[in-house]
Amino acid sequence: MVVAAVVLAFGFRGLFFPPVREGAALLWWCGGLLAVTYLAYSVLAVAHQSWGARLGGDAGQRARIVSWREGLSLLGVLVASVLPALAGLGVATVTFAVLLALGVALLFRAPLPRIGNDAGATPSMLLPLRTPAFRKLLTIYLVNGVASAVPATLVLFFIRDRLQAGAFEPLFLASYFAAGALSMPLWVRAVARFGLAPTWLAGMLLAIVTFAWAALLGAGDVVAFTVVCVASGIALGADLTLPGALLTGVIQRAGHSERLEGGYFGWWNFATKLNLALAAGIALPLLGWFGYTPGGQDPAALTALTIAYCLLPCLLKLCAAALLYTLWIRTEKE
Repeated sequence: MVVAAVVLAFGFRGLFFPPVREGAALLWWCGGLLAVTYLAYSVLAVAHQSWGARLGGDAGQRARIVSWREGLSLLGVLVASVLPALAGLGVATVTFAVLLALGVALLFRAPLPRIGNDAGATPSMLLPLRTPAFRKLLTIYLVNGVASAVPATLVLFFIRDRLQAGAFEPLFLASYFAAGALSMPLWVRAVARFGLAPTWLAGMLLAIVTFAWAALLGAGDVVAFTVVCVASGIALGADLTLPGALLTGVIQRAGHSERLEGGYFGWWNFATKLNLALAAGIALPLLGWFGYTPGGQDPAALTALTIAYCLLPCLLKLCAAALLYTLWIRTEKE
């Protein structure tokens, strides 16, 4: 993790301050450094998530561990969204490196994850995919993730062209991420009463109702869309907190604790990135096929934008909710 953090810090800085300024050399620099930077980030993310999973615990404990990790991640998103504008990219990249170094240093004082007796062995990376419960959970996570990634891909188009409220983008985004972070303790409390999977199902249903209402909004509906951002942010809190806690339970019940968490979270992060790719690959060509172009005000194209931003996620969330109920709630333990 220390090596990955150093590579990540220098890679992040190099992306914003390249030694070349134009032409093919700049493209090669950005492309290569993006690959290296994201590789370092993935190593850190998988190791950090595996560390949390190895701490174990019951459903409530697992949810608390994930909620603290993801809540602080959302705080980082909020800081990253305003710091470059307030202090410049130079200060932002240095601040990132300092916070990253502080985070890695604190790991040396953190509770140590347990290490199994066969820690020196190299288990197959395909072993998680041979675990039936993991395959079911990963399927649910993929469908739900695409449902969440579609509006994330299209939100700025919807704000600027459908709502014609581009000046309020900071308000909308801040409301969304802040609601997500602040809602996490509420979801953790709900887990203690209802369980992980039923609570996640409630979060999905909240997202469906929220985006169905958003389909009714039009130009100038700033207050109403702020409410949408808050409600969908609360649903985001469930998506960030509960699936990871369910995954830790899958690892424990499969008997793979203390030796194969990295493999599980490797596939989990692969699915997370695949969600974003699938969302862009579905939503953007669909909008282009219906004639939408950013900045346009053609009524038919704006209707297509509304369908893609609001109703397509509802359909996908309904599929994810049905899968969660049939594949998990009715058959699996937490």
